Amino acid sequence: MVKLSGFADEIADDAKTQIATLNKTGVRHIELRGVEGKGVLDLTADEVASFRGQLQEAGIGVSSIGSPIGKVQIRADLEEHFARFEIALQRAREFAAPYVRIFSFYHENEEAAACRDEVLAFFQRMVARAEAEGLVLLHENESGIFGDVPERCADLLQSIDSPYLRAAFDPSNFISCGADPLQEGWPLLREYTDYFHIKDQVAETRRVVPAGCGDGGLPQILAQAVELGFAGFLSIEPHLKADDPEYGGSGAERFTHAVDGLRRVLSGAGVIEL
Repeated sequence: MVKLSGFADEIADDAKTQIATLNKTGVRHIELRGVEGKGVLDLTADEVASFRGQLQEAGIGVSSIGSPIGKVQIRADLEEHFARFEIALQRAREFAAPYVRIFSFYHENEEAAACRDEVLAFFQRMVARAEAEGLVLLHENESGIFGDVPERCADLLQSIDSPYLRAAFDPSNFISCGADPLQEGWPLLREYTDYFHIKDQVAETRRVVPAGCGDGGLPQILAQAVELGFAGFLSIEPHLKADDPEYGGSGAERFTHAVDGLRRVLSGAGVIEL
């Protein structure tokens, strides 16, 4: 069985619309990236308390803190960035989230291999803190960062070798990097994957589409994951365009398209939603 979550800030900025759409679609968790037009790390104590109360009242949990940690240049001020990471851990505690999403740094004007040691050193620091807090970090494969292609994602996870660092597998982002999620990404990362970001993409046109409508191999990947014992979160990150002739409309409409697409994939694969 799997659990659905999603990036509710793609529905709307305001908490009321986010929660109403989650209730309407039956999605009982969110990956908290932003609310009321502010990023999760920039919320005040009062804003945290207010949104936490609204979520609790609606019976909605937080699957992960969708932080932007690691989505900066590796040559930036990393001590300042580590202080931001501490806020991400604080948010996870405040919202009782078991996971914190992170990235593995842009490396403008240099090859990925040239910054590998710095990336690993920063990740070791983050993982040590996460372990002390009993939290798990999720590395998202993102275009342009060190861990954008399957081989470097695997290198990072194997080198750190900790249960407190796992993969958030994003098939659409692999397509953006020219990698085949099913044939190249999944074989290397399936043993490290604790979480999925659900969006799909047509490789030829780079059009982002609902799950199962692109070249991400999601029906096969999710079926195999469940066979291997996966029972975690599938976090819906629509990234659909408002002017898409088939999947456009309001944020709530696009989110609903994405949820419906995932449920069709799960039904076709015989995967049960918790």
